[in-house]
Amino acid sequence: MERWTTVESYLKRFILHLGLERNLSDNTISAYENDLKQFIAFLRQQLGCRKLSIEQVDRLSIRHFLSHLKTGGAKGSTLRRKLAAIRCFMKYMCTRESLSVNPAAAIRMPQKEKHLPSFLDLADVDSLMELPGGNGFAGSRDLAILELFYSTGIRLGELNSLDVADMDLFGEVIRVKGKGRKERLVPVGRMAAKAIKVYLPGRARFLKKKTRIEETALFVNRFGRRLARRGIQKIVRHYLEQVCDLKQMSPHVLRHTFATHMLDRGADLRAVQELLGHASLSSTQIYTHVTTERLKKVYGQSHPRA
Repeated sequence: MERWTTVESYLKRFILHLGLERNLSDNTISAYENDLKQFIAFLRQQLGCRKLSIEQVDRLSIRHFLSHLKTGGAKGSTLRRKLAAIRCFMKYMCTRESLSVNPAAAIRMPQKEKHLPSFLDLADVDSLMELPGGNGFAGSRDLAILELFYSTGIRLGELNSLDVADMDLFGEVIRVKGKGRKERLVPVGRMAAKAIKVYLPGRARFLKKKTRIEETALFVNRFGRRLARRGIQKIVRHYLEQVCDLKQMSPHVLRHTFATHMLDRGADLRAVQELLGHASLSSTQIYTHVTTERLKKVYGQSHPRA
């Protein structure tokens, strides 16, 4: 029987704990595992040993790891994520295993860069929705994807995991599986609902042609299987590049646009928080900075004594 004595062995137990007891999403678990494996590999190289004992992980080694990443050009957000993974692992070691002191507890989180999210103005949104052409399967699918992102503000992974059964077009809501596998109901706007209603019959005909009528995914690829996250990113980027020149060309731009336009038109901050599936109000408050900066710009351009 394997003895759980090395850091690598404890890591296996920790990953099982995240999935079975913490019920975290597969993406979150994978991120934790990758970050911790990178940390362990760094320590092995620094110490010149093939395997580590948990006692070899101390405050200084963690600081050296973060310093190494920073020297290599890692951003503050990356450093924060790595340290968060190490903290969580060490906390687990203290509460569930044999560690008496958490060496990561006293290390301060690197400062978070304050980047205002990129978003489209309303004219760009209108132009975007006019791009997917024709009545064919791909065109109607792409329009439904764009409309749904903008209408609901859901994340890429949330849209990717949608099944047809998650759609309630009569009630105009969708059931979304968010972070931590938490489910929430999100309203669907009139234009998005219309685009989906147009897409669904074409989807059914396409899947029948591909002999994959049993497929449950809402959005499918040319093989009749669930459209992958990378495929969705590629579709969204293709259309965004035609209407704007933002540095970021991902589905998150439409999520940012949704939140910004909601707040611009007087939506309650806590309502937007719930719609976005944010656990903390502070995550949503970044959009108030966006709207404030926008107002200041308009003021500066328009007021004679600005």
